[in-house]
Amino acid sequence: MNAKPQDPAEFAEKTREISRHYRLVPLLHTLGVHVVSIDEMTGKQTLERLHPLLPMKPGWVERREFEYLRHGTLSLISGLAVAMGKIVSSTMAPTRNENDFAAYIEQLIDTDPQAEWAFIVDGLNTHQSESLVRLVAQHSALDDALGKKGKSGVLARLASPAIFLADPSHRIRFVYTPKHCSWLNMINYGSVFWFVVCSSVEILPAH
Repeated sequence: MNAKPQDPAEFAEKTREISRHYRLVPLLHTLGVHVVSIDEMTGKQTLERLHPLLPMKPGWVERREFEYLRHGTLSLISGLAVAMGKIVSSTMAPTRNENDFAAYIEQLIDTDPQAEWAFIVDGLNTHQSESLVRLVAQHSALDDALGKKGKSGVLARLASPAIFLADPSHRIRFVYTPKHCSWLNMINYGSVFWFVVCSSVEILPAH
């Protein structure tokens, strides 16, 4: 998609910031800093095949019956460790709300609780939520007056959570891609084939 920034200068700075993180990944990795590119895929069909696969044999590829049962949809959240170029964590759930995303981030942080983390994400509201702010504050032992959503402190204004979460002085921080710039998020660029392969979840019959 073509970005249409309202403020070209701000847009340029945001793209430079993401590029700086990518450029510094080898150095950051040696220093123990995790740079993780994260995105979601919603509406993944959960399908159950009615019949078992027919195995390969000389002259034939593996074959599958076309009939299936639908079991609703799931939402995928996945993270790409930029330094290693591989998926480090994925979750699937019926929903994709702020609690789901915060739980996913906590799961990642718990793999190296004392490390520094930089998460590259888009500007979705669940990536700038109250749950996420409280999670980061808790894990970083920050003394900021978080306040109450819509009333006081960091959570008083809609923009405040994003400012708090993107603070470069924090041990756990988020780097936000500009609007319509999913191509700046490496998990989308480097894992297109992986996303296509995972466009549906299949449950094979037990027999």
